[in-house]
Amino acid sequence: MEGQTSWQFHPTSHHQSRVAEFEPIREDSDNHDQDALVSLDAILPDDLLEKVLSFLPIASIIRSSSVCKRWYEAVHSGWHSWAEMSPQKPWYFMFTCSDDAVSGYVYDPSLRKWYGFDFPCIERSNWSVSASGGLVCLMDGDNGSRIFVCNPITRDRKRLRDAPGGKTPDYTALAMSVDRSAHSYTVALAKCKQAPQDYCQWGLSIHVYESGTRSWATLFSEILVGWRGGDECVICDGVLYYLIYSTGVLRNVEPRHCLAMYDLSARPSRTSLMQMAIPVPCSLTCGRLMNLKDRLVMVGGIGKHDRPGIIKGIGIWELHNRGWREVARMPQKFFQGFGEFDDVFASGGADDLIYIQSFGSPALLTFDVTQRVWRWSAKSPVSKRFPLQLFTGFCFEPRLAIAS
Repeated sequence: MEGQTSWQFHPTSHHQSRVAEFEPIREDSDNHDQDALVSLDAILPDDLLEKVLSFLPIASIIRSSSVCKRWYEAVHSGWHSWAEMSPQKPWYFMFTCSDDAVSGYVYDPSLRKWYGFDFPCIERSNWSVSASGGLVCLMDGDNGSRIFVCNPITRDRKRLRDAPGGKTPDYTALAMSVDRSAHSYTVALAKCKQAPQDYCQWGLSIHVYESGTRSWATLFSEILVGWRGGDECVICDGVLYYLIYSTGVLRNVEPRHCLAMYDLSARPSRTSLMQMAIPVPCSLTCGRLMNLKDRLVMVGGIGKHDRPGIIKGIGIWELHNRGWREVARMPQKFFQGFGEFDDVFASGGADDLIYIQSFGSPALLTFDVTQRVWRWSAKSPVSKRFPLQLFTGFCFEPRLAIAS
């Protein structure tokens, strides 16, 4: 059916899909007509049917819409019930890098299953992505002004007005935050461009889109000296956090990262991001920022002292009062499970779950922050067809009751 997600079920564990079978109770002692059976579905009111369905995992809810016309209408119109659903664990969308149309597989950690999935909006693999509260924001890597917001489950999508700040910055970072209580969302865009013929100076600007006003505003601009922006930022508890990089000048001992902050609520216009910048805890590679229940968490590779581009492990840190607290470090047995590891790996997280994936392998590792448990996902249906094939991915929260 047009506009509906196409699902392909891939059993990847010992759990198999089962449909419960019910047999009617025969009251042989009565003289009632035994053929006059009453369907429970026929007497169940629509609101109770939606309530029952809302207790299912979201993948089961979607698949139940194919049972009959009434269930299809309940799934696609029961927005009140879906709004009251408890949050689902974030899914991970994995795909291979290519210039073709993007399609891949999503991993459901609740059922430990993979599903074939065509992600809306993404036309190539070089798009930037940020997700929050069931929505995913996507930015064209070749045109930094072309931005979409979509719900990948319902296929609802919207193209935003073109972002300001020019189409060809050297670095662009994208972040998104959904306010469920206000039924609104915010998109932040940090753009950084080198000053003409001056490697030491980089122009940084921050632009914000509000769904309520459907418009962009340029909130901040600054010339960074000795530092440049990158492609990694996140919104956490109303603050935009942005990873910036030393350019190796101004007598810096070694290239380092810093965490810059900008309060989107206060929106100060006269300040310097460097005055409040926080150094990262170690020599970092492939640093990623994520919002886990309004806690700022960073995942990154710990570079070797003599070869910073090669990592000796992967760490997870949480920001506490302008200081970093190490949450966990990947055990060696899992680190070795990825094979040859350099500084290229993807990571992302939401709620209490973090995903880590090597760009050179379809293996996917999860870390539960609450239970502090590392675990491999069920085996991915993606197969490596040639030695240099690359894989990537990102996570998002599957929700039905939210639209762009």
